[in-house]
Amino acid sequence: MLDDTDRRILRQMQADPAASVAAIAERAGLSHAPCWRRIARMERDGVIRGRRILIDRRQLGWEVQVFLRITLDKTARNAFDAFIAEARQIPEVETIQTLLGRVDIRMDVVARDLAHYQQIYRDRIMALPHILDVESLMLVSELKNMEAVPV
Repeated sequence: MLDDTDRRILRQMQADPAASVAAIAERAGLSHAPCWRRIARMERDGVIRGRRILIDRRQLGWEVQVFLRITLDKTARNAFDAFIAEARQIPEVETIQTLLGRVDIRMDVVARDLAHYQQIYRDRIMALPHILDVESLMLVSELKNMEAVPV
C-alpha cells in the first residue's frame, strides 16, 4: 500500500524522470537514504516498472501515425493468438491492445510518410491472419498526451 510520502516521490519522479534520488528526496521532503529505500521497494513491488526516455518520432522521420481498429473472424480457432503472434513481428506496430466490444484489436502503426504507410498496410497488415474488418484512423494532431499517472 502506498502512503502520502510514496505518492510525493512518484509525483517528483514523473515530473522529472532524470532527477537524481537526492533531488527527488529534497523535493519530496525526505533525506536521501529513506527516499532511495522507498524507490527500491516500489520498484521491487512493481509500482515503478521502469524508467524510459521519450523520443520525438518526427525528429527521426516518422511523420505518420495511424490507429487501426480491427475485427477478427472469431469463428477461426485461435484467431487472437495467431493474429497477435504475427502482428508483433511488424516493427512499425507500436501498440497492440485487445478490447471488449465490437472491435477486437486496437493497433498503433507509425510510418515515414503516406506511401510508406500504404506499403505497410497492403503488405504487412492486410496479410495478418483472421482479419474480418479494419478501420483506420490517421492522427492529425495530438492535443494532450499525458504519460503521467495522477498520484
